[in-house]
Amino acid sequence: MDAKAEEEDGTGPFGRPLFADSSARALARVGVVDVGSNSVRLVVFDGAARSPAYFYNEKVMCALGQGLAESGRLNPVGRTRALAALRRFALLAAGMGLPPLTCVATAAVREAADGPEFRAEVQAATGLRLWVIDGAEEARLSAQGVLLGWPGAEGLVCDIGGASLELAVIARGRVGARVSTPLGPFRLQAVPGGREGLKTHLRTVLEGAADRVGRGHERLYLVGGSWRAFARLDIERRGYPLTVLHEYRMTPKAVRLTQKWIAEGDLALLRARTDLSAERIEHVPLAGDILRQLLRVFQPAGIAVSAYGVREGMLYEQMPEAVRARDPLIEACRFMEASAARIPGNGDCLFDFLRPLYRSAPPERLRLIRAACLLHDVNWRAHPDYRAEVCFDTATRANMGGLDHPGRVFLGLALLYRYRNSRAGTRMEPLVGLLSPAEVSQAEALGRALRFGAMFAFEGINDHGRLGYFPKKRRLELVLSPRSRELYGEVAAARFAALAAALGVAAEVRTDPG
Repeated sequence: MDAKAEEEDGTGPFGRPLFADSSARALARVGVVDVGSNSVRLVVFDGAARSPAYFYNEKVMCALGQGLAESGRLNPVGRTRALAALRRFALLAAGMGLPPLTCVATAAVREAADGPEFRAEVQAATGLRLWVIDGAEEARLSAQGVLLGWPGAEGLVCDIGGASLELAVIARGRVGARVSTPLGPFRLQAVPGGREGLKTHLRTVLEGAADRVGRGHERLYLVGGSWRAFARLDIERRGYPLTVLHEYRMTPKAVRLTQKWIAEGDLALLRARTDLSAERIEHVPLAGDILRQLLRVFQPAGIAVSAYGVREGMLYEQMPEAVRARDPLIEACRFMEASAARIPGNGDCLFDFLRPLYRSAPPERLRLIRAACLLHDVNWRAHPDYRAEVCFDTATRANMGGLDHPGRVFLGLALLYRYRNSRAGTRMEPLVGLLSPAEVSQAEALGRALRFGAMFAFEGINDHGRLGYFPKKRRLELVLSPRSRELYGEVAAARFAALAAALGVAAEVRTDPG
């Protein structure tokens, strides 16, 4: 059954509501299968409703769309591999006790003459129903996936698959104009005329697409494994210290340099250096050609990589507006606190206690401070000698949306100082260059604040005093009541003094008898 028929009979791709309660903070475990032209993947989502985590993620490179342009049919070897993968995924889902898997199929299955036959074979062998979407729907879902992990994203989403390239405009939290083009690597391998013929073909198709989605987009958002592989190679060329691909940024100049670097290099050696699969790196040169022409036609100021796409877009499709409006970073941190902290809920108490230090902080910085408060205790089970570095890894490596690379480093550095007085000798040092000296100092001060506040402000204690911060007078004040005075022991006093020193002000403690 295709997408249109399912829409008409009311079942939809899920056949059940995933977000029946818009006030719920957690997502019931759900599995999504994406049958693409290049890969077949099972993802099982769990965790925070607004920022789902990957409970399970498995991909098989089947190359279903290889040879489709010439034969009009699915790759026979890929078809066999895809069916075997889907049999396995169905058994895994049953073993996990999942509700029925949601299965979406894109360009190769929808365009192949034997696509309907393959869908019937899959259903007979596994019980899985493939929801076949057209190019415009694929573009829309992919763009919604970007919005799931990037709420403020505005620009042009470019989703590359094995057999097609989808473009969609996103602005103000909505998907606008969209178009599907036959510019996947499998199709481009059959374009005649060598490099000049390829360049002309790309330019002609993209100029036509630009008439549909418009020009002048400030940023391109790249979705798809071939783009991520290109970005991973850009990271390698630059010696960039953080290999997290989500929200990795590139400039048009960097794309040109990396494309040249790849062309002059040995793909086998580059693969060994970056741990990319042979199937994935094979398509990188063509992906680079497509990206260069995208830059020439649309002339964006910047490029950003998204780890989220169609699969995440299917979740976003079902989210009520109340869920979509939540901050994915804060929701992920709340979920982590609820599941791993010693005292769930203490993060909000700590944030309220420290809030006087940040009265003039802009919203973007304030949300990082709140996130740090929520995460400050989630790694308490780690060995004390390594707890600071584990906290750093939590912030910089965790799969959290709504968090750019400088934000990851700021959060990681603050959490490191929560447990350690110095970053010397840690893995943090190479990443500090992603922040300005002022941001490094601010992160250290936040870490000192967390270190002091964590032993002073507890949710179960109603009276823990209050902070006053007067930067112009260069004074940090702690006001205690007779009752809260007993909380201010010698360790708390030492940490309060360290916080004042990090802020560059004098510390003052007084008792308010009232």
